[in-house]
Amino acid sequence: MVARPPVRLVIDRMTHADLAAVQAIEKASFTTPWPSYAYRNELETNRLAHYLVVRAAGAVVAYAGIWLMVDEAHVTTFAVTPAWRRHHVGERLLLALLDLSIARGAREATLEVRLSNLGARRLYEKFGFRPVGIRPRYYSDDHEDALIMTTEPLEAPAMAALLARRRAELAAIPDPEAPG
Repeated sequence: MVARPPVRLVIDRMTHADLAAVQAIEKASFTTPWPSYAYRNELETNRLAHYLVVRAAGAVVAYAGIWLMVDEAHVTTFAVTPAWRRHHVGERLLLALLDLSIARGAREATLEVRLSNLGARRLYEKFGFRPVGIRPRYYSDDHEDALIMTTEPLEAPAMAALLARRRAELAAIPDPEAPG
C-alpha cells in the first residue's frame, strides 16, 4: 500500500459557496438534517451566528456554528464528514470555535448533544465542557434527551491552560493523510 501525502487542513468562515458541501455532511451526519435553506438564512440574516468550515485539499470536510448571545457562545451545530472522523478534524474545529468565541467576548460556551452520542460527548469533554442538565425529549426524530454541556469561564486560568494544552497537542500532530 502506498502512503498518501498529508493534507493541510484549513479552517475558514463558511460562505455561500460552501453550502452544498455543508448540506451533504449534514445529511450524512444527522437523522433530521437542517433544511437546505437554513444555513443560507443563518449566513444572510442572523447577526448572532458565526459558522466555520474545515477544508482539506479545498473540499469542505467539517463545519460548526455558534450563536453569540451577550456573553455566551452557544454551539448550534457541529459535524465532520464520516471519512474524516478520527483524524483530529473535530478537535481542530472545536478549538477554532472556542478561539472565535473568546475573541468575540464570550464568557462561556454551551451546547446540547444526544445522550447516545458518546464520541461527541468525549470530544466536548476534552475541551472543558461538562454536563449541567438534561433537555427531556429534545430531539424531534426520536425524542431522545439532550445533555446540556457548558464550559467553565473561557478566560479562567484553568480553561486557558486547558486550551493551550490542546492547542500544543494538536500542533504536534502531523497533518492527516486523506482517507482512503
